[in-house]
Amino acid sequence: MLDEPAWQRAEVGRDFRQSWPVDKAPASEPTEVRVLYDDEALYVGVRLFDSHPDSIAAQLARRDATGIYSDWLHVVIDGYHDRRTAFRFSVNPKGVQKDVRHYDDVNEDLNWDAVWQVATKVDSLGWVAEYRIPFSQIRFNKCPAEGCVWGLNVQRDLARRAERSGWSYVPQNAGAYVSRMGDLAGVADVPRPGRLEVLPYLSSTLTRDTVQAGNPFYRRNDAGVSAGADFKYALTPALTLNGTINPDFGQVELDPAVVNLTQFESFFDEKRPFFVEGADLFRFGDTRTYNNFGWGQFFYSRRIGRAPQRAVGSGDVVADGLPDGAKVAERNVLFADPPLTTTILGATKLSGKTAGGWSVAVLDAVTARETSRFQQEVVTDAAGGSAGGARYVSEREAPVEPLTNYLVARTRKDLNGGRSVVGALVTGVNRRLDDVFVPTLRANAYSGGVDFDHTWGNRTWSLSGFAAASRLAGDSAAIVRAQRSSARYFQRPDAGYLGVDSSRRSLDGYSAALGLTKISGDHWIGSLLYQTVSPGFELNDVGFQQSADRHGASTYLEYHETRLGKHLRNWTVYGFSNHAYDYGGDDIFQAVAAGGNAQLLNFWSVNARVRFDPQYYNDRRTRGGVLMLSPRGWSAQGGVTSDPRRPLVVGVNAFSRQDSSRAYDRTLGLSLDARPTSFVRVLFEPSLNRYFVTSQWVAAVRAPEMTATGGRREVFSDVNTTELAFPLRVNWTFTPRLSLEAVAQPLVSANRFSNFKQLRAARTYDFQRFGAGVAGGVGTIAGSAAAGYTVDPDGDPATAADAFTIPALDFTQRSLRGNAVLRWEYRPGSALFFVWQQTRDGFPAYGDFDARRDVGAVFREKERNVFVVKGTWWVAR
Repeated sequence: MLDEPAWQRAEVGRDFRQSWPVDKAPASEPTEVRVLYDDEALYVGVRLFDSHPDSIAAQLARRDATGIYSDWLHVVIDGYHDRRTAFRFSVNPKGVQKDVRHYDDVNEDLNWDAVWQVATKVDSLGWVAEYRIPFSQIRFNKCPAEGCVWGLNVQRDLARRAERSGWSYVPQNAGAYVSRMGDLAGVADVPRPGRLEVLPYLSSTLTRDTVQAGNPFYRRNDAGVSAGADFKYALTPALTLNGTINPDFGQVELDPAVVNLTQFESFFDEKRPFFVEGADLFRFGDTRTYNNFGWGQFFYSRRIGRAPQRAVGSGDVVADGLPDGAKVAERNVLFADPPLTTTILGATKLSGKTAGGWSVAVLDAVTARETSRFQQEVVTDAAGGSAGGARYVSEREAPVEPLTNYLVARTRKDLNGGRSVVGALVTGVNRRLDDVFVPTLRANAYSGGVDFDHTWGNRTWSLSGFAAASRLAGDSAAIVRAQRSSARYFQRPDAGYLGVDSSRRSLDGYSAALGLTKISGDHWIGSLLYQTVSPGFELNDVGFQQSADRHGASTYLEYHETRLGKHLRNWTVYGFSNHAYDYGGDDIFQAVAAGGNAQLLNFWSVNARVRFDPQYYNDRRTRGGVLMLSPRGWSAQGGVTSDPRRPLVVGVNAFSRQDSSRAYDRTLGLSLDARPTSFVRVLFEPSLNRYFVTSQWVAAVRAPEMTATGGRREVFSDVNTTELAFPLRVNWTFTPRLSLEAVAQPLVSANRFSNFKQLRAARTYDFQRFGAGVAGGVGTIAGSAAAGYTVDPDGDPATAADAFTIPALDFTQRSLRGNAVLRWEYRPGSALFFVWQQTRDGFPAYGDFDARRDVGAVFREKERNVFVVKGTWWVAR
């Protein structure tokens, strides 16, 4: 209630103008804004008039919820007044809070969190919001005697009309956000805000696992208690030091199950709060563009605390304590108990921006040396050297991850009133290697580079780019592994410009990009981008990278209409292309595509896209072998989504791709977003995928006589895959501070391998099937899908030494990932979490899909349950 005398004396901001749907038109409903401050906080009072208060959209949801149908109020503050960064404090009529950090003018970090208060009330005139935002939660430079000038905007979303209006008008097609804010002047004599925030936690965990017969490390119930703390210390009003000691992420949602038949690592999003918040500060290598190859991410925070990289093996078995004269016949590991993740001993982040326009972000983290318990078996020869001697079983420990330090440092400098930026990045990983790690892990890995972004024409055009280098160092065996990794395959026999050097103790490379982009305009936008990644460039110690040895060019052109028409609210058509070559000059990727989307007057949305892939070569499919041709292919996709204002929103999406080898990929997806009440939201997104692959790599067998494929027999198969996923997410919000979120992600994936064959020659897509009974077949193949196959490539018993085996490959993956979190923010910044996580996995050795058999079986697979109770207490001084 804005009834205090101070509110009545405050200056009033009015005259909101629309960005959507009618650009620059006066807002359909009036809004009034007032701002006050004292020694501790900024106060914002907003009266949002509504001629139909019974139609105000107000959905209860957990804090920071996205995608809900609701009216919103946004208070946006640019404390640095740099026209590039800002903090947004949003609330809906039910009091649901959301805080967002804006950076680089138009980008958002939804994971930024602050401690602030707001209250709302709906009445006969509309609704009211009253904010209290502590100065300690706003980054700003020291104010001069006459007072600070901060950027300010207040925006309002009117859901039933899909309208956004603002006190400081932001044009629809401006390609800008923070730089379009107005000014808040006269904030003077602000004492230095509190400098220290501490968030200690106490967590109790109970793990209930399925019985594992004979495993000495198995515990039906495994309980533990942990404690730690996060802290934040304001070195200045603009520079903050964040840290964490023994962090706990028990409330974090589980990763989904995936089926990956490629040689490349799966990418999973970061979800841990300490690393998610402020992640944008460390972004590097992102040019302003609408289309790129995404060949590398310089900082992938999930490397910190990753699963141990070494597994216990027979080489760790120690044969001591044996009788005199005993000879070891076998060394076996019976059971192992490796840690699921590496312990993060501690991590710190320094971030902020100086009055001179320099932004700084430094992260340093240390992870522990980890060991795995294991049960070993040593078998000795019997008397006379025959088999069947004594058996000795004992428990041991072996290292699986070394003590490691991670460093990421980023700086940027604003120029030309924030219209230009130059910056630099340095990353470093240093490991303390025991002897067992030396052949596999790099001792250290470094990368660094410089970048820039220059805009002109009222921020209509942008030229941006970067140049970077990397260096690995370590034992020659570890460097050989890097040279032979799936990112580069230096061993390729037909790549004359590459080669594995077994004497190298380091590996160096570089990467660069340059992009020209039209970032705003009434109708036309587009981009042109060039990228290059040298063969030796490597980021995977602290970044994420799947490919090196690449040059690429990407284009994008779009025409959009945002004005309301007779039939459409807005529409867009676009086209793009991608072209890539390796450093040997071979064409390794080509694609052209066109598409469009539109929103109808009834708020339904439609989209469609078509794409054509000409023939090109694939330098990764043989996994270190010769180049292969990729057949030409074509695809189409489309979707429709119903009116998002309704209690039930339905979306249907379809995708189909086929190539000239008869391989195909077909997907049908359904989305049901239901809001049965104002406090419950149910999201159900089932999908059915059918894949038929005609070139699934199986093995490479040494075959000197096969000179056409580099002396290797490249063995492939067809794969039929049927995948059914039906994730369900339920949010039940009792109050804005008490919510329950439950997620279940069942998955069934059936994979059947057939039609085993060999590549006939490099740079082709021609195969020879194994088996005398098939047209054009070579050799013989005997066996079954259940038992595996034996292949004699020439079918001559006299040369049976050439025969090789293919193991049974068919499988079905039945998985469930479940997560339920009850969160209660019992006081500002402090919360209690009650968490239940469940995983189920099964891998039956058949590849035929049967929904009636497999869907129910998902919920009968062996389960693992984790129960967590965690409490945090926020303290500020």
